[in-house]
Amino acid sequence: MLYLYLLISIVLVVITTKLSQAFKLSSIWGLLAQICASLIIIIGGKLEVSHINFTQGNYIELGYLTIPFTLLLLLGFTNVMNMEKVQNPSILLLPFISLVCLSIIAFIIGSPFVSLTGICASLTIMAILLYGYISGKVFVGRTLTTSIGFIIAVLSISLLNSSVVMIYIPIFTLALPFTLYYLTQDKTTSVQAITVSSLTAIFFGVLMFILPFNILWYLIVGLTIILVITQLSRNYRFI
Repeated sequence: MLYLYLLISIVLVVITTKLSQAFKLSSIWGLLAQICASLIIIIGGKLEVSHINFTQGNYIELGYLTIPFTLLLLLGFTNVMNMEKVQNPSILLLPFISLVCLSIIAFIIGSPFVSLTGICASLTIMAILLYGYISGKVFVGRTLTTSIGFIIAVLSISLLNSSVVMIYIPIFTLALPFTLYYLTQDKTTSVQAITVSSLTAIFFGVLMFILPFNILWYLIVGLTIILVITQLSRNYRFI
């Protein structure tokens, strides 16, 4: 049933985003649509982070904070890719790498929903990239990026139920590369910015399978603090 609720949520996000762009509505309507879509997947699909597992076997029960915490994560991860319009479809390489990492780790830990959905989403992005390369007519807009971001958010939260260290994937293979892209796009060409960001995503994706979880945890804490600080500046803001 989680597949069905995910499909309903994505359709809601796509329709409301299209309507907001067509009628030039305030961005608050898009945010409200994302909240509704998130609540559908949380309440209907029973997707929630009710506790946080640590590598030492300890965990923290969230209790009444379960739904607000899950909703905050969904909105945050969804809007990492909140982009109005990008003419170069190669920017989709970043979510593609993130989805591949999610699919591999989900296959290893035994999460069929995440692995299957991640593979399907990865193949879809690859098809879009190939079509854009052949035709040269693909434009990456907010509707596409928000939908992909929502899928990555749902898959990431599904893995968080196994270990909080899984938050490493959306942060290091998506949020960090996008931050680098924003930092370098005005100083270099678009191709160079995407290349640097993609190589960074691949590098940290490989590290995930090499470094022990306790080292990854220190990286998560440190980088999260840095990313939060960058959001104080409008030039580097992606949320």
